[in-house]
Amino acid sequence: MVAERRVAIIGAGIAGLCAGVYARKRGFKTEIFETHSIPGGLATAWKRQGYTFENCIHWLLGSKKNGDLNDMWREVFDIDQLEFYESGIQSVIEGCGKRITFYRDIDALERELLSKAPEDREAILDFIRDLRKLSHFRLPMGDNLIDKAISYVNDIPYLPILSRASKTTVGEYARRLKNPLLLAFFQQMADLSQIALLFSLSWMNSGNAGYPVGGSLRMIQLIADNYRKLGGEIRFDSRVERIVVKNGRAAGLKLQNGEAIDADIVISAADGHSTAFELLGDQYLDDRTRKRFKTLKPFPSYVMVSFGVAREFAGEPELLAILLDRLLHIDSETELGVASYRIFNYDPTLAPQGKTAIVSFIPTYDYDYWARLRATSPERYAEEKRRIASGIIDVFEARYPGSREKIEVVDVATPATVHRYTNNWKGSMEGWLLTPETGARELPCTLSAVRDFYMVGQWIAPGGGLPSGLMTARRVVNGLK
Repeated sequence: MVAERRVAIIGAGIAGLCAGVYARKRGFKTEIFETHSIPGGLATAWKRQGYTFENCIHWLLGSKKNGDLNDMWREVFDIDQLEFYESGIQSVIEGCGKRITFYRDIDALERELLSKAPEDREAILDFIRDLRKLSHFRLPMGDNLIDKAISYVNDIPYLPILSRASKTTVGEYARRLKNPLLLAFFQQMADLSQIALLFSLSWMNSGNAGYPVGGSLRMIQLIADNYRKLGGEIRFDSRVERIVVKNGRAAGLKLQNGEAIDADIVISAADGHSTAFELLGDQYLDDRTRKRFKTLKPFPSYVMVSFGVAREFAGEPELLAILLDRLLHIDSETELGVASYRIFNYDPTLAPQGKTAIVSFIPTYDYDYWARLRATSPERYAEEKRRIASGIIDVFEARYPGSREKIEVVDVATPATVHRYTNNWKGSMEGWLLTPETGARELPCTLSAVRDFYMVGQWIAPGGGLPSGLMTARRVVNGLK
């Protein structure tokens, strides 16, 4: 009898779990090693005094039966166990006594934008035209040559718009706008390739981007349970110190506690920078990988202010952005001009009955400041968190008077928090930004100097998101021999 080939997987985030499921289905013996005490990685949430503060999922591509990715999600867990919420509104931005609603429906969005920002008619119509065109685009899903060929043929009509939008940032588009609310909305995503925003809105328009009730913890647990049901193992609180390389092939892992793990194949679903420069070591890197980490731009990190309020917010938008009268200082890289709030009135599992979890998410690139502050001055670090939380709550109180006195718990996470729990490089919220420089093509999942080693997840898929973990894991594992 031939022994099962052993696959050691680093990281129990979405990519690691999906890799584990696919590997078990193919008959490999698998074990996942996770630094944290729970699965999920960046796809997580945390509980505070009866409230759950969601850190990841805004919506899930693949929520619609027979829609793009739905069948693929079914390969790793029973997606029908999730209840999806999907309203007709993506977000609302307010300021200067005015309000613009970003509807998921393209026709409704066009009417709203033209009525609220007539001075930007030409730019709006260009944007809507591209959005309407891409709403008919289907992601290429085929595994065999025939399916891929059909997909490529079907993509031909979309090539001009895909090429043009992928070479333009949202910030470049925003420079065409005059309306202050519209300008503020798009400037929040200035570094992002325009194609990423167009695809997101087109998936919402098609009803294929619902929010799973229960958020990250619910979805991740379903995948982890299925992985274990298939016979896979997860070891928590097990930090990997090094990938062992023998005779030019990955032969296992060495854990921080000194334990040696033998393996025939090693898959890293962990942070790309630490995988390449620490777990493997500088001597195995090729010029292509070195250049990647010098030239590509990761997603920013973030400060996240969460608070639980002992009241309901029925009828309020699920994502509310408020244009500020004056900038709120966050750190040396971040002056906040728009405060955004996720008002979880649509997920009753995240708060006790009659109460609401609120999350304000603030992107920042100043990871070093927060890491240094936490390490060298804990008291000042705590004071800075209190200062920012107070400013965010002040804005919320002005919009919803009387809310402050009903706040029962406040929690603040910083880039240092993100790195501490996930080890993600510079506290990045995902992997590589989808920019005109990166393009949408996946990056290499192997290193020429190390056989039987693979990477999966956001660090080989610009644009990130949960689907990148699913799709890269599927492709890599199904190609194993």
